Amino acid sequence: MAHMKEVSNSIIVMYMSCLYQKLQKFKMLHMIAFIDPAQTGVLGCGNPTERARSLSACYVKGKSGQIFLVPYNSGCHWMLTVVNPAEEVVHFMDPLKRRLVTGEWKTIVDNSIKIYNAQKTKKGRKIVTWKNCAGILEQQGDKTCGFWIMHYMKDIVEDKNQEWSAKWDRKGSNMYTQDDIDEVRAEWAQYVAQFQES
Repeated sequence: MAHMKEVSNSIIVMYMSCLYQKLQKFKMLHMIAFIDPAQTGVLGCGNPTERARSLSACYVKGKSGQIFLVPYNSGCHWMLTVVNPAEEVVHFMDPLKRRLVTGEWKTIVDNSIKIYNAQKTKKGRKIVTWKNCAGILEQQGDKTCGFWIMHYMKDIVEDKNQEWSAKWDRKGSNMYTQDDIDEVRAEWAQYVAQFQES
């Protein structure tokens, strides 16, 4: 964190814990939930079927209408997937601003929603709706994707009207400054420091 190096699962999880406290403060816990990236990533998280079941189990434990913030690491790059299983809508945020993901991860998320529907005995749509957030801010420099998805999560949590998807729907020229990223790093450090003091 101090040297802007590539961030690990545990750093992302610690920041999600920090954001969870904000949700408590804003009384928004019924609106947003987090999923541990250790359950979703390519490395050491099981085969695609196991990962889809793991995601589905998180949805079932959640509250009705909740969205789930799912950091995903493809092996060398962080992306954020926001899943609304009840509405069968997925927002995709890649700090490199590439188009919608295809292949294994999309299949895993789609299957997780199908499993969720089966457990709820709900007849879902044939195709899950994926939306590319074309207006998200693009990462600057190498190995900074983790910091960017941390800031995406911060922006979502701090949007009390939950209008973030409309804000990022269209391409824009805005970008995070180093001060914006430093704000995330400072929040993370302050949160971690409270455990070292106790």
